[in-house]
Amino acid sequence: MYQSNYPKSTSPPLPSMYDLPSEDPEEPGLPDEFHDFQPKLLRETCKPTTEIAPECFMGADLNLYYDSRHPLWYKRPDWFLVLGVTIAAQQQDLRWSYVTWEEGISPFLIVELLSPGTEDEDLGQKVRELGKPPLKWEVYERILRVPFYAVFDRYQNNLRLFGLERGHYQEILLTNDKFWFDELGIGLGLWQGPYQEVEGQWLRWYDASGNWLETDAERANRETKRADRLAQQLRELGINPDE
Repeated sequence: MYQSNYPKSTSPPLPSMYDLPSEDPEEPGLPDEFHDFQPKLLRETCKPTTEIAPECFMGADLNLYYDSRHPLWYKRPDWFLVLGVTIAAQQQDLRWSYVTWEEGISPFLIVELLSPGTEDEDLGQKVRELGKPPLKWEVYERILRVPFYAVFDRYQNNLRLFGLERGHYQEILLTNDKFWFDELGIGLGLWQGPYQEVEGQWLRWYDASGNWLETDAERANRETKRADRLAQQLRELGINPDE
């Protein structure tokens, strides 16, 4: 488990995810189509095979509150994965936000999708203004100490991955734009193909054999083809599969 070093609040109680807004309606830059599709593909294909699998929380465009001393400060990663937390079993228990001082565990992996307006901050090249909250890179690296941070530039089809070493991010050399996570039993890489009927290069998870993990549509299509083959075999035996 990857524990944050933020103590649980005592008195007075800090805001919980029910008290903190999940979105700021006055904030510009609402998600575009790519920022809608890509996180869905990551969620659909992220199927860890290790013992941690039942306790993996995935968030997309969800407020991530990181500092109990400043409970209104947050970042909103495009996609993130947390290991070792309780997953909601009932609809009413679904998280409004991810609040680190409630959860006690920081994300294991954060993915940011570059856009022209956020590139400098996503890559740690923007200077923090005096009196302003810390920027993404500082939050992920120094405050939350997220073990892995991935940045994907769809305009250049460029995936960069950073790993936390001695308190600082070091870029990881990727092989064929892929990286294997032992903790998850799956890997993350760049895949060329159609998703949501849109052709392009996408971030997607793969298994130990190097096969890309199925999307919901691919899984349904495979099951349909399997049922059709079985029905044909029954017909060849003189059996009506519809009866």
